[in-house]
Amino acid sequence: MKKIEAIIKPFKLEEVKDALQESGIEGMTVSEVKGFGRQKGHTEIYRGSEYTVDFLPKIKVELVLPEDKVPTAVAAIIKAAKTGKIGDGKIFVSQVEEAIRIRTEERGDSAV
Repeated sequence: MKKIEAIIKPFKLEEVKDALQESGIEGMTVSEVKGFGRQKGHTEIYRGSEYTVDFLPKIKVELVLPEDKVPTAVAAIIKAAKTGKIGDGKIFVSQVEEAIRIRTEERGDSAV
């Protein structure tokens, strides 16, 4: 099993969700997060005063999938989230040792 964490622009969430569903991938966790990478924030003017916004709002989508579905999920996320502009986000893929469904105590792929 693998865990996919995708950091995307907030307005791309629906497109990413739809793309994953069309690819036959269901189940995800979504969090509102803040951060910055190379973008390093930006300056804004509010009531005549300029201030720096260091942490930009982003969405983190998390999925745990069998290894064979990972390339499909990654491709769907990239296609749906990409604008071609700075700040499109990142995708991280990592190994998951164990998954357990609390209700039934199923383990492994069947728990996902």
